Amino acid sequence: MDTLLLSFVTFAPGLAALILLLVARGDDEAAHLVAKRFALAATSFTFLASLFILAQFDPSNPDFQMVEEGQWIMGLTYKLGVDGISILFVLLTTFMMPLVIAASWGVNTRVREYMIAFLLLETLMLGVFMALDLVLFYLFFEAGLIPMFLIIGIWGGKKRIYASFKFFLYTFLGSVLMLVAMVAMYIEAGTTDIPTLMRHEFAFDTFSLLGVQIVGGMQTLLFIAFFASFAVKMPMWPVHTWLPDAHVQAPTGGSVVLAAILLKMGGYGFLRFSLPMFPVGSDVMTDFVLWLSAIAIVYTSLVALVQEDMKKLIAYSSVAHMGYVTMGIFAANQQGIDGAIFQMLSHGFISGALFLCVGVVYDRLHTRDIDAYGGLVNKMPAYALVFMLFTMANIGLPGTSGFIGEFLTLVGIFQVNTWVALVATSGVILSAAYALWLYRRVVMGDLIKESLRGMSDMTRHEKAVFAPLIAMTLLLGVYPALALDLIGPSVEALVGNYDQALAQAEASTQLANAN
Repeated sequence: MDTLLLSFVTFAPGLAALILLLVARGDDEAAHLVAKRFALAATSFTFLASLFILAQFDPSNPDFQMVEEGQWIMGLTYKLGVDGISILFVLLTTFMMPLVIAASWGVNTRVREYMIAFLLLETLMLGVFMALDLVLFYLFFEAGLIPMFLIIGIWGGKKRIYASFKFFLYTFLGSVLMLVAMVAMYIEAGTTDIPTLMRHEFAFDTFSLLGVQIVGGMQTLLFIAFFASFAVKMPMWPVHTWLPDAHVQAPTGGSVVLAAILLKMGGYGFLRFSLPMFPVGSDVMTDFVLWLSAIAIVYTSLVALVQEDMKKLIAYSSVAHMGYVTMGIFAANQQGIDGAIFQMLSHGFISGALFLCVGVVYDRLHTRDIDAYGGLVNKMPAYALVFMLFTMANIGLPGTSGFIGEFLTLVGIFQVNTWVALVATSGVILSAAYALWLYRRVVMGDLIKESLRGMSDMTRHEKAVFAPLIAMTLLLGVYPALALDLIGPSVEALVGNYDQALAQAEASTQLANAN
């Protein structure tokens, strides 16, 4: 290995979790403070270390860079690397985790275990975005369920056990088919190396299975197997029902990680596996995915309009915004995929901030019921301003990062299917409806309810947590090239290879038919 930087960044939080497990003892306030400070220092150090990855990264090179490879246990290959697509998700993860720890300062139950769970989760999430081996990817991908399962199940709300098991079963069962597909890929290609598999041409000849014609052959079957896992992870409609329950019951830090990072694994999987490895299968299933995404945008936006729980409304908003992501990815053009990746990055900041906004008032009043609030601008002007900023960003107001992602995805999909673009565009109007409706009921109006008269505005600590999120939302809104220049060459190579693979497949099919 030429460098161990990627391994160091990946496993630094896990090592910190081990130290915390062995060293920090006690259950008093002093021990809790030590655990919090240590976790904050560890995640902050990991973020600073990840900046060295960015410093060494060459945006003009679309290939995997800083590759680390070696033999692992039982002859398995250990291989890490980053390209223009994955590096943004690595930086998003390391950027958000210190903010998650800082936002969890009010946790006072089993604090050491809470911090260990988040540190382990960070290592596993980073592993997903850097893994260049199928087995390694699958281990990181599935192991990440365990810390989040515990975070929801131990530190969650009244129905935390139900929500944690629903989260685990949905996401785990969705990945069973993916595991079967990985075995089939290894049998055919003879390797688990992801870059090699991206260049391998899996069979796409149409055949009959149980009397059903499988257009696209093995590629379509492999696509469906991976789709089952990534669709649940995002989540896509109609396998999205675990997400609102998980968000409502999870502690604030868990909701932020879930929205900002974990949901992005599905979109990343489509970009890393579905399009480059199964181009014919992806093309066969494109219309299905596009319409599924368009329906999700409209349906979940309408569901968000009738919610009475703040967290549940924002959770349904996340499902709607992930609909734009899948549409952009399967538009399979430069604008669409650029927009999808940018939307995932932007959503990480905006949705994470919105869940933090809910956490601010929940810590004071201990309820997420929208009807319990109203007129908070009179007592919490700073909170009202911050909440307004992220509400506008969530709608996609020009000047915020939310606008860039949605605009690019809609431009991309318009080139492919104007009807899908038309349906999806209605989601922009619906998102404004439910977001402004929430803001109006929580923040605006007269302060009538007696329970709100003692509400205090945001503390310095809370403002410090929001400051980086505000900065990134506005910076990317006015200077999107900061991210687009990083992903551009890798996306261009992905689209080029995808189009070339489809052209070769079509030529092969025509030649076979002629013979």
